[in-house]
Amino acid sequence: MAFENGALDATLAAAAGDDPALMHELRLAFVESAEKQLDLLKRSRCDGNWHVAAMRLKGLAASFHSDELLDAAENALTSAPGEPTAIRDIESVLQQFSSPSAG
Repeated sequence: MAFENGALDATLAAAAGDDPALMHELRLAFVESAEKQLDLLKRSRCDGNWHVAAMRLKGLAASFHSDELLDAAENALTSAPGEPTAIRDIESVLQQFSSPSAG
């Protein structure tokens, strides 16, 4: 699966302007927030908690125009709590955003 960070990078650049430090800080905040929701997904033991974490992740993805993360969050919403495939998909997307070559 190929990942494209272009939309996220464009969104961050629009917010940060010509400030690379701010762009880095925004990317870090995005990744940290997404990782927090992923952690909540992993610890969810009921439909309600799973759904809330997946919806928050979906909202974050939509706010930052991250289509890959949006798709993975949508998949989680239609999956049973704790579904390993849904969790792995989200982890894979976040790993791409967290890699040193991203941004």
